[in-house]
Amino acid sequence: MSTPSGPEHDRPDPSLTAIMSERRQLINLAYRLLGSLAEAEDAVQETYARWYAMSRQQQDAIESPGAWLTRVAGRVCLDLLGSARARRERYVGEWVPEPLPDRTEWSGGRPGGIGADPADRVTLDESVNMAFLVVLESMTPAERVAFILHDVFRYPFPEVAEIVGRTPAACRQLASSARRRIRAAQTPATAAPAARHADIVRDFKQAWEAKDIDALIALLDPDATAISDGGGLVAARLDPVQGGEQIAHAWVEIARRAPGLTVLERTVNGQPGLVAQQDGVTVTVLAFDIADGRIRHIWAVRNPEKLRPWTAGRSEQEG
Repeated sequence: MSTPSGPEHDRPDPSLTAIMSERRQLINLAYRLLGSLAEAEDAVQETYARWYAMSRQQQDAIESPGAWLTRVAGRVCLDLLGSARARRERYVGEWVPEPLPDRTEWSGGRPGGIGADPADRVTLDESVNMAFLVVLESMTPAERVAFILHDVFRYPFPEVAEIVGRTPAACRQLASSARRRIRAAQTPATAAPAARHADIVRDFKQAWEAKDIDALIALLDPDATAISDGGGLVAARLDPVQGGEQIAHAWVEIARRAPGLTVLERTVNGQPGLVAQQDGVTVTVLAFDIADGRIRHIWAVRNPEKLRPWTAGRSEQEG
């Protein structure tokens, strides 16, 4: 992101701080649009590259640099979503959104550092929990962009229209269609309060470590689903495991095959989750969807490319 040298460019850029302060917002937006932190960072990098490709005169002519950056980032993400759909159709096994690298220990409430600037971290709220992101994957790129920009980030439809390249009325219809998808994916079940959610995940961890099939079955909804994402790079089931009993037996088998597995309580996309490590290296990140006191969905991300942020910075954290 360097600028050419010369008398004009040697002067301090008064807008530089303001421009870079938009990074967190752009990462927040791009992660929700793409479901991948790596792709979100690439999209934001491309957005800044386009800003710095302009002359100082062109930059100064832009009335609201933040709005310009958001429009460009939205368009970049829209293009990436189109190509991502094609890539995910060729993906080996199930594709699960990339879990955010938050090492907070929810059991003790101690904050965990990740070795990166906190301002660069994605704000954690319900719009980044795994269940929500999975529903977003079912949307068309235009639906996803219109819905996230309007319903999550509160951009008016005329501004959304500039990004999506459609009329405000069309964008309103896209967001409405996205909301219907979300309602269809939801059940009348009552979501667990945060404290109860944590208790259930902790009970699952203890039952898993004890290889207690009966205890696991009691924690799982009879119609629960477990999805593993190995990306074809590590061993993982290619199809979802259906049913509480089947999941319990599968997880006990995993524990038996990996006697040295260490399971840690960690925050995963803003909710209590688990991280499994082998010889100190993160090999699986688990996210849970819980309602009516039982686990309905488990997402097990094993693809090492998606787990790099969880392993990176470990030495700094320990040091």
